[in-house]
Amino acid sequence: MEESFNFYIVALSIAISIFASYSALSIVAKVSASQGKMRCFWLLSGSFVMGAGIWAMHFVGMIAVTLHVPVTYDVKLTLLSLVVSVSASLIAFIITLPKSINFLHVWVGGLVIGSGIITMHYIGMEAMIMPKEMSHSPGLFSISVTIALIASYVALFLFIKWRDQTGSSWLKWLSAVIMGLAICGMHYTSILATQFHPHSEVTDIVEEAPLNIYLLSAVTLAIFLILVVSWVIIFFDRHVLAKLAYSDTITGLPNRNDMHRYFQSLQEREVISLLLIDLDQFKAINDTLGHDTGDILVKYVGLRLEHFTDHNHHAFRIGGDSFLIIIRHHSKTHVESIANDLLTSLQKPHFIEGNELRVTASIGISIGPVHLEGRSTLLQRAETAMYQAKAAGKNQYCIYNEDMGKGEVRKFELQKDLQSALDYEQFYLVYQPKWNTLSHSLIGFEALIRWHHPRDGLISPGEFIPIAEESSYIIPLTKWILKTACIQAKQWDSEGYHLPVSVNLSSSHFRADNVAELVRTVLNETELSPHLLELEITESMMLYDLNNVIEQLQAIRSLGVKIAMDDFGTGYSSIGLLDQIPLDTLKLDRVFTRNIDTKSKRAIVRAIILMAESLQIQVIAEGVETQEHVDYLTQLGCHYMQGYFYAKPMKVSDINEWLPRLSANIE
Repeated sequence: MEESFNFYIVALSIAISIFASYSALSIVAKVSASQGKMRCFWLLSGSFVMGAGIWAMHFVGMIAVTLHVPVTYDVKLTLLSLVVSVSASLIAFIITLPKSINFLHVWVGGLVIGSGIITMHYIGMEAMIMPKEMSHSPGLFSISVTIALIASYVALFLFIKWRDQTGSSWLKWLSAVIMGLAICGMHYTSILATQFHPHSEVTDIVEEAPLNIYLLSAVTLAIFLILVVSWVIIFFDRHVLAKLAYSDTITGLPNRNDMHRYFQSLQEREVISLLLIDLDQFKAINDTLGHDTGDILVKYVGLRLEHFTDHNHHAFRIGGDSFLIIIRHHSKTHVESIANDLLTSLQKPHFIEGNELRVTASIGISIGPVHLEGRSTLLQRAETAMYQAKAAGKNQYCIYNEDMGKGEVRKFELQKDLQSALDYEQFYLVYQPKWNTLSHSLIGFEALIRWHHPRDGLISPGEFIPIAEESSYIIPLTKWILKTACIQAKQWDSEGYHLPVSVNLSSSHFRADNVAELVRTVLNETELSPHLLELEITESMMLYDLNNVIEQLQAIRSLGVKIAMDDFGTGYSSIGLLDQIPLDTLKLDRVFTRNIDTKSKRAIVRAIILMAESLQIQVIAEGVETQEHVDYLTQLGCHYMQGYFYAKPMKVSDINEWLPRLSANIE
């Protein structure tokens, strides 16, 4: 009696093959994207799922054949066929691991996988225990082997194609169907190539042998459990890792990676608004109260930003204290209203571990079509506007305009040109005299840097110094200023002019924790007496690690070098720290001198002078430009002055001509 097929079970075997192929294609992407132990885990998991899927398809396919005789299976051979199938799948995954795969890899890999499938199939058939003998048609056998090899090369090609793509798509499902049908085609062709000959003594041939429903159910349940487990693992891995990859761990807000993903989801030419939010003086909080407090503050800020989110307003944390809100489908007026509401919300106090913290924010806004302008351009414009808001006094928003763009271009050009300005000797120093009004004598100079650009001419220090600060070029620049000024002071000293020179220091040197060593090295190299050097710091340096700054200043003073605080009274209030900071001089900012004719300013100046006298600190007034300024300051008890009234900053050649005349006039 001829063999027949149960087409319901055949359909089941095809479904198993397709689902196993899809799982394998999904897991191979995990293998490619993983490293270390996780790669090993996905490699073994994928091999088992794919191998067990092919094996189960074969097993269910054998059950689909009605042989009209009782059939059982040898357990050892059955398990051996499973091992062969899993091993062949393992080889397939290993072949796809290298990023660069040549023709030899594909040829050998396909041959090994095809041989493994063929071996698994015929071992499985040998495991059948029945009163029939098997023989094979050479033609159909060759066709089945050819189909097995083609199926293997198709599978290997699809593995390589999908190894870098973890998402689901109809193309991946189509690939799984092609791969599954190829495997099934090999199996059923080999069944057709097999002829079953009953033993001569067999008499119990039946019309239709009873279906081993328990065996079929067990195999089907096992393979679907394997597939379900593999899908659950992929689902869990995808969602857990996605949360880690696309969410900020402190605030729970979407992070920079999710921001990039969100940009890609936007429609072409869609106009969006970007609000880049940066907390003001956040570093001071980190340095004074610790990073744990800073993290809690960032978390609280994130919670407040969540109140501004909906389907058209999306918030992201993109840096330490930087946040971004993307707004869709709204007018400029609405965007400005949101910016104002944000500023109001963020400046409300935060209560953290017994501290009442009030922070403000600067917001930069850029508006434009994301795909036309480009996300990086829009972000850069928002950042430019944010820095403009900070420069304008912080705690406000600023909308990007083309004038800012021109400023950014110039800033970029100057930053680039700064790199070579020292090498090409484009910098030079000028020196502004400091005057004692009691003795009518010169008491020293302040060294000031100038940049003569070959294209743009003289560039203001107010323009290039902040750029140097941002790019860290300020460190080599300050070293050059310090050494050049010391060389000049030594030259004047050797000529009989014992005049101290003061040099402005950058906070970058204090953060590098090497100021004292730098000063010691320069003094040794120039052989300048330490009392002829004065270093000027600013109040804002007290925002950093105060104890560390004081320690470094003490180390400098121990060398015999004097310390002055420049622009006193305009930055971070350091009045309460004056008795702790090792200072020799306070330099009153020009804002006091400019408005010295007002009663309130005179009261403040007098209070500062009295306080400085009690601490034995000298006071020098900057920006003295008129006789009226001199008279008021003298009445208030300030006798050391610096400004255009006495002399503008001068080049060395001009000073060398001026000093002899000055000495002659004094004499």
